[in-house]
Amino acid sequence: MNGLLNYVSCGVLWLGLLVKAPDLLRHRRDPYLRTICAVLGLAGLCFFLGAPPTVGAVNRIGDVPNLAAPVTYVAITGYCAASQVLVVHWRGGPRVRRTVRRWLLAYAVVVLGIAVTFTLGEAPVERRTDLDTYYATTPFIAQMIVLYLVAHLTAVTVTTVSSLRWARRVRGGLRAGLTLLGTGSLCGAGYSVAKLVAVGARWSGRDWSRLGTTVSPAAAGLGALLTVVGVLVPLAAPRVAEWRRARRTYARLEPLERALDDLLTRRALRLPRPGLASPTTRLMWRQTSVHNALSHLDAYFDRELYDRTRAGVLAATGEAERAEAAAWAAVITAAVRDEAEPGRRVPPRDGGRLPGRAPEPAVLVRIADALAGPAPAPAAAAVPSRTTTAGTA
Repeated sequence: MNGLLNYVSCGVLWLGLLVKAPDLLRHRRDPYLRTICAVLGLAGLCFFLGAPPTVGAVNRIGDVPNLAAPVTYVAITGYCAASQVLVVHWRGGPRVRRTVRRWLLAYAVVVLGIAVTFTLGEAPVERRTDLDTYYATTPFIAQMIVLYLVAHLTAVTVTTVSSLRWARRVRGGLRAGLTLLGTGSLCGAGYSVAKLVAVGARWSGRDWSRLGTTVSPAAAGLGALLTVVGVLVPLAAPRVAEWRRARRTYARLEPLERALDDLLTRRALRLPRPGLASPTTRLMWRQTSVHNALSHLDAYFDRELYDRTRAGVLAATGEAERAEAAAWAAVITAAVRDEAEPGRRVPPRDGGRLPGRAPEPAVLVRIADALAGPAPAPAAAAVPSRTTTAGTA
C-alpha cells in the first residue's frame, strides 16, 4: 500500500480537526476544545510522518539515516501527552492545572529520552517500515523504541478506561462519542502491543516483524477512524436531533398546507420550493407558506365560529389544546371556502373577528393533526351557519 493507509488515516483525523476549527476560533480560551484539536492534529501528524514516503523524505532532507524515527516518535509522544490532558479535563476537579503540568512534564522527559537515545545509538541502515524490529537489539536505539511504545501504551490505556467508565454515566450523543473514543483508543493500544510483541520476539531470536508492519498499522488506522468519529459525534448529535424534529414537524404540517394549497397556488403566496436543503430549511419554507396563506385569510376568520367550536370540543374532550386546534381548523376551512367563492366581498372587520391572531408554530402542528383526522362534531355543525350567514349578507 506504500503508506496509503497512513495518509487515509491522517486525512480522516485532519478532517475532524477541520470540522472543529470554527469552534476553536470562536472559543480560543477553552482548554478542553484546544486539547481536542491537539489530539486530532497530532494523531494525524503521527500517521503522516509514519508513512514510508514521508519517512524517506525526512531522512533525505535531514541527511541522517532514520532521522524520521525519532521525529515520528516525538509526534507520537506529543499525541500521548494531549490524550492524557484530555482525560484530565474530562475528569475535572480542583487539581486540573497541576495534573496537566505533571503529565506534560512526564512526556517532556520522554521526548528528551528519545532524543538522547537516538543520538547515542547507531542506526546507519535506513528502515522505512520495520525499524522497530530491525534495531530491537541495538543499544540505545532499542531503549528509544521501548520508551515511546510504553509511553503510547500508557496513554491509550488510560484514555480507554476513562472514556468507557465515563460513558456508563452519561446518555445520548456524549455516551456514543465516549464509547467510540474508548474503542478507538483500545485499537490504538493494539498498535503498541503488536509492536512490543514483535520487539520481544526479536529479543528471543524470532522474526515476527509482520506484526509491526501489518497488524500495527491496521490497528492504528481503525483506531484513528473511531477516534475522530467519537470526537465528532457529540458535536453532531444535537444537529441530527434538530433535523429529525424538523423532518417530523415538516411531515405533520402537510395536511394544513394541503388544505391551503389552492389558495397558495391561486394567489401565488407560496415561495419557490428549496432544492437540496436541510430539513430545517424545508420546514421553514412550509411554515412560511402556511403563514402567508393565513395572513391572506385573516379578514375571513370568524370569531364566533372559533369560540363555538372551541367550546364544543372542550366540553366533549376536556383538552384545551385539542379544542384550540379544532377551532382553528374549522375557522381556516371556512375561511378558505369563503375566500374561494366567486364574487364574494371581503367581510368588514369588526370586534368579533380574529385579525392579526396567527397561531403559534406549535399550534400549527396541532391544527394540521386536526385537519388530518375526522372533523369534530361541533365544528361540522358550526360551518353551515357561517355559510348561511354569508348567503344572506
